Amino acid sequence: MDATLATAQEPASAEALDFVVTDAAARRIRHILSSEPEGTFLRLSVEGGGCSGFSYKYDMTTVQEADDLVIEKEGAKIVVDRISLDYIKGSQLDYVADLMGSAFKISNPMATAKCGCGSSFAV
Repeated sequence: MDATLATAQEPASAEALDFVVTDAAARRIRHILSSEPEGTFLRLSVEGGGCSGFSYKYDMTTVQEADDLVIEKEGAKIVVDRISLDYIKGSQLDYVADLMGSAFKISNPMATAKCGCGSSFAV
């Protein structure tokens, strides 16, 4: 896995930046992006709102900012802006498929509360 801050001189691991993308999540992202135009990637961000205070937002885009964390894994590219990274330090992005359905899941140790579906949280 290659993860860097776009402004960094030398690559830093995603683990060192306290955000991990599992193999399952990377494979699912790659699959989703395969039908998108060349150069499209997934942007994960945190926004105010949701029933617990903050919510995770997933966008497909081609716009990368200079201070984004860039993770490339299993043929997928995921970016996280610096402000959002502060809210998801130590987190893991996973893709879970079970009898109840399938979805991206963020395990966020900084969350002090979360909604029932896991799409919003409080810190």
